[in-house]
Amino acid sequence: MNISFEGKRVLVTGVGQGIGRNLALHLSKYHATVIGISKTQKHLDSLKAEDPSIITIQVDLCDWSATKKAVESVLPIDMLVNNAGLACLAPFLKATEEEFDLTMNVNVKPIVNVSQIVGADLIKRKVAGTIVNVSSQAGQAAVRDHAIYCASKGAVDMLTKVMAVEFGPHNIRVNSVNPTVVMTAMGKIGWDDPVKARSMIDKIPLGRFAEVEEVVNAIVYLLSDQSSMINGVTLPIDGGFLAT
Repeated sequence: MNISFEGKRVLVTGVGQGIGRNLALHLSKYHATVIGISKTQKHLDSLKAEDPSIITIQVDLCDWSATKKAVESVLPIDMLVNNAGLACLAPFLKATEEEFDLTMNVNVKPIVNVSQIVGADLIKRKVAGTIVNVSSQAGQAAVRDHAIYCASKGAVDMLTKVMAVEFGPHNIRVNSVNPTVVMTAMGKIGWDDPVKARSMIDKIPLGRFAEVEEVVNAIVYLLSDQSSMINGVTLPIDGGFLAT
């Protein structure tokens, strides 16, 4: 595919590590003006050192007001990737209020906050746009010890659909990607144990976890005009896990 984002301003949350960092670097190579948000300044510094063209913003996405101010300061934005996320894993009976609040505050609330700002500005400018939310197969399939995480990603999937319905008439497309396990720092929290990892891999017809670049490529496709009629989709990147 001949993809170029030249002249486009793309905001990516959670660029400090993993999928978000890789995505920011890829989008820059596709000639986008990339604005990356992370809570951790040292991660932003290392990203900036690798690609000085990337604009970095340090903000805690759990802070609604600070996030709103930060995003408004970098408008206009043409494309948005809500990637920031975390996983608090525990059996259902041992899940805590603190873990629930933190998970929803990171995985769900910023999608509403940031997308409201970007979406409203796109509508005001009467410009077509694209939003991609990074969800998970855990939003569509129950995974042991992932009750709160599954709930948060289920919320992301439904937000994606409602946003697609409401933004569609303004020519703003909204989709999500729903990867299986990706062995980023967050992925290792739940699946670093080889025995536990094997229990999941055995349920994936392709017999392996996803690579970061495989998720990034799907996001790039959904951002691009190559997917111009795709809206409201929750796209599995799971090697067939959800098909079984």
